[in-house]
Amino acid sequence: MTKYVFITGGVLSGLGKGLVTCSIGKMLQVRGFKVTAVKCDPYINVDAGTMNPYIHGEVFVLDDGYEADMDLGSYERFLGVNLTRLNNITSGQIYKTVIERERRGEYLGRCVQIIPHITDEIKRRVRLVAEKTDVDVLLVECGGTVGDIEGLPFLEAFRQMRLEEHRGDTLLVHVTLVPVLKAVGEPKTKPTQHSVKELRAIGLQPDIIVARCEWGLLPEEQKRKIALYCNVEERAVFTSINVDPIYELPLVLEEQGMGELLCEYLGLENRKPDWSEWRSIVQRFKDAKETVRIALCGKYAEFADAYVSVNEALRHAGAANGCRVNIEFIETEEFEEDPSRVEMLSDFDGILVPGGFGERGVEGKIAAIEYARMRGIPFLGICYGFQLSVVEYSRHVLGLEDAHTTECDPDTPHPVIDLLPEQREIDELGGTMRLGSHPVVVKPGTLAHSLYGSELIYERHRHRWEVNPRYWDRLEEAGVVFSGWSLDGRRKEIMELPNHPFFLATQFHPEFKSRPWKPSPPYYGFVKAALERRLRAKRP
Repeated sequence: MTKYVFITGGVLSGLGKGLVTCSIGKMLQVRGFKVTAVKCDPYINVDAGTMNPYIHGEVFVLDDGYEADMDLGSYERFLGVNLTRLNNITSGQIYKTVIERERRGEYLGRCVQIIPHITDEIKRRVRLVAEKTDVDVLLVECGGTVGDIEGLPFLEAFRQMRLEEHRGDTLLVHVTLVPVLKAVGEPKTKPTQHSVKELRAIGLQPDIIVARCEWGLLPEEQKRKIALYCNVEERAVFTSINVDPIYELPLVLEEQGMGELLCEYLGLENRKPDWSEWRSIVQRFKDAKETVRIALCGKYAEFADAYVSVNEALRHAGAANGCRVNIEFIETEEFEEDPSRVEMLSDFDGILVPGGFGERGVEGKIAAIEYARMRGIPFLGICYGFQLSVVEYSRHVLGLEDAHTTECDPDTPHPVIDLLPEQREIDELGGTMRLGSHPVVVKPGTLAHSLYGSELIYERHRHRWEVNPRYWDRLEEAGVVFSGWSLDGRRKEIMELPNHPFFLATQFHPEFKSRPWKPSPPYYGFVKAALERRLRAKRP
């Protein structure tokens, strides 16, 4: 029988509730238990695909093509599992399903209500994941903060499941904030007390409380206070602190005794954990000596969560190369306002242009790509970065001055990047791109082949536009090597420039499959080239 751990958050968002969820999963995994995780998102969107990254962070794409909340990326990176669309439940999905049933008359004239119809559908989907995955423990994280009106149906579903499942087969972990006010100088537990009060008002009593404390471990006095006023055991109050790398958090919570308590409360065999492999992964990050500077040239520079998988893939690659990666976000509109500012890129060891959409900042990205190509600076282009690399080369090497993507200029005389044929009749935006894992054929003897070590790879995609076949021959005759293409030969997938220290661009998003123990090959090669540039610059 699958056991359930429900994870909720209080006080404010951004406390690292997703990382606590991952840490709980890892503590159970190293004890030999099979786990997976579900993210419940209370927003009415059916999925995250139409969301602006400024609002909700990156869209994480799964193998099956589902556009998921970014927390599913954290689950995959920590737990080493490939998730499916079943692992992300949104209010949009729930209400859509219930309304469609009502329209078909399946409720036989009953008044359709939040309770029981919406909550029943939530419970059905949660239990479906347990059934399909056959895990020992299913982690169920509720997005948002306790008190949010849109999250109430999910919390009510959790309450009902805690009654319906056998006693001891469910556990509630609540993550809250314990701040320190400079004027007072001591930790304040009142926000946590009020957050738990909100939970208890809707019938949920937490078993474990994880206090987010940026300043350090929670003192014993505050632990006792939280335990007393929140009705939990003192040994069930833990501290989540700032760690670098983030993969150290499971070890921090384990040292506080959380792993053993999880097993005790869930009635699981208290097996001896084997942290040896995970500790070696964490130590690899800590042992890094050299530092490389990477310029991430995008249009969401003010919000790091917009590129969280890119950031983590760079860090994975850095650890594997024995170096730290200092990522600096550059808003490419700066280069459009003042073209001379592109010279700032000379101070970096590598330049990365990530995925994205729309016209804003495009000319600045093209300027950054040209600078990397002309100055011999290691370059990696992802999705939009791949497409704009083709645009840049077409303009400045082929001499097609007005070359562009039809996404930005539908009337360009040289549409070197054009809409996928199957996209032309689509009138809905959500879930309609070329999505998910697709096979890519890799050409032997190329940089891409040396990185992957295989002639057939599988990578995750998320795009509507592609390299126009009418320009393939001209680009290749001018020096471009398309070292990867789709299995049917209809689409170019990887571009590289052989006479450059490292110039690689991919139509797919390799960052989605990067793991701390197995970095993405393109990112690994990119960081390695950046490190070599850094070391050459240091030699006398």
